[in-house]
Amino acid sequence: MAANETAAAPSTDSSKERWLAFFAIVLGAFVAILNNSLINVAIPRLTTDLGSTTTRIQWVITGYTLASGVIVPITGYMEQRIGYKKFLILALSVFSLGTGICIFAWSDSSLIAARVLAGLGGGVIMPLSMTIIYKIMPREQIGMSLGIWGIAAMAAPAVGPTLSGYLIEWFNWRFLFIVSLPVALFAILMVILLIKEPPKVKPKPFDLPGFLLAATCAGTLLYALTNGQRDGWTSFGIVSLLFIAFWALVFLIYIESGKDNAVIEISLFKNSKYTISVIASSLVMMGMYGGTFLTPLFLQNIQRVSPIDTGIILIPQAIAMAAMMPIAGRLFDKFGIVPLGLVGLTLTSFMTYHLHQLTPDTSHAWLETVMTLRGLGIGICMMPLSTVGMNAVHPSKVANASTASNLVRTVAASMAIAVLTAIMQSRSAAHAQQISESITQDSAHTLQATLGSSWMSSISSLITLDATSRGIGDTFLISSIPLFCTIPLIFLFIQRKKAKTQPEA
Repeated sequence: MAANETAAAPSTDSSKERWLAFFAIVLGAFVAILNNSLINVAIPRLTTDLGSTTTRIQWVITGYTLASGVIVPITGYMEQRIGYKKFLILALSVFSLGTGICIFAWSDSSLIAARVLAGLGGGVIMPLSMTIIYKIMPREQIGMSLGIWGIAAMAAPAVGPTLSGYLIEWFNWRFLFIVSLPVALFAILMVILLIKEPPKVKPKPFDLPGFLLAATCAGTLLYALTNGQRDGWTSFGIVSLLFIAFWALVFLIYIESGKDNAVIEISLFKNSKYTISVIASSLVMMGMYGGTFLTPLFLQNIQRVSPIDTGIILIPQAIAMAAMMPIAGRLFDKFGIVPLGLVGLTLTSFMTYHLHQLTPDTSHAWLETVMTLRGLGIGICMMPLSTVGMNAVHPSKVANASTASNLVRTVAASMAIAVLTAIMQSRSAAHAQQISESITQDSAHTLQATLGSSWMSSISSLITLDATSRGIGDTFLISSIPLFCTIPLIFLFIQRKKAKTQPEA
């Protein structure tokens, strides 16, 4: 191994020291994701309290997303330039500073600016934490380690809405940031005390053209996906952004090919296991985010469930995911990806497909059962799918591999939400028209006689309710397609036995 290459795990650390350092990393990742997941429920309250508009206050979420996506490509370079310990402390500090400013935000502009600052720190925490895990943990414990780390990635978004609902109802929106700040500061302290400085290596020159192209591609694409539904997919602004993103990607691939100091190492995708892993985990992310986005929408808009009760209904799924991930990690270390991938993806796919049966009268017990089984499936397959790809790359390339895979999954999740939103609205409109056309003149007279003068508004509300419910069901059906498509990819991880060469006569 070359002198500038870092092994997967330093042999000088004791097992206790490694696991303490590991939990410091998990805490940092958890607080970054939790803080972001708290905001969605708070948008109406933020709009009222800050005297803003819904369109403008959405930038509290959009600004964080864009900042996170733009900064991710720099992860590999900075990890090499100043070391992963200092970079993680810097990322958590920037995130904490942004979160602290959010607490004292006096206007929508100040809150948006603070969220952008927090996103610059929070965006690198996930790929960097995955990199550090590969550097400090032994390879035989990577599966279980990433399974525990995955709890932060998967459970935090499920816990966030419930906690947010309680904080907004009992206190105010500033507590969304107040509860996060002490945890982030404690994570910084733990990182300082528990993670050892990595051996210094000679940094490669910074790839400025590659970073600018990667940031441009990620930023324009994420903005277009986030705002395409609002502004119109055929509007000049969105089409221009997609055009810029496409050509930035083309030039990025051209410029980065063969570079030693590339911010996005294109040569990693020549590794078939890594490429299949990125594709498969991105498809699962798309299917998973479909449920994360659609289920609260169904409960709150169709069944009129409060945000707090919505979170309570979704908690069993979060617990199932959190409980299953460490177990799946240990099973991955023992049996590999194929059995876990097949079982987890099959369960996730069929449970997501079953959600297309949702109606306004669907019982919460049935929904909780299906979502819990779906959570078990996600917990079984999600982290092993990522781990098998990361295990396939050389330890010295782990930082770049983590950067690329996290960036692709971020774009995939944003694309899923954008596409599924468009499908849901289109299908809801189609169902509303179909239901309206099915009402005969005799039925209209009967309803008018029964409901009186308000019959038109009552029927309109019922049609909208039923049409939206059917639209959400259709969207769940479509969101199961990427999950089903991932199942055949698992067979590509099966290693073919090499034929024995016959000795020459």
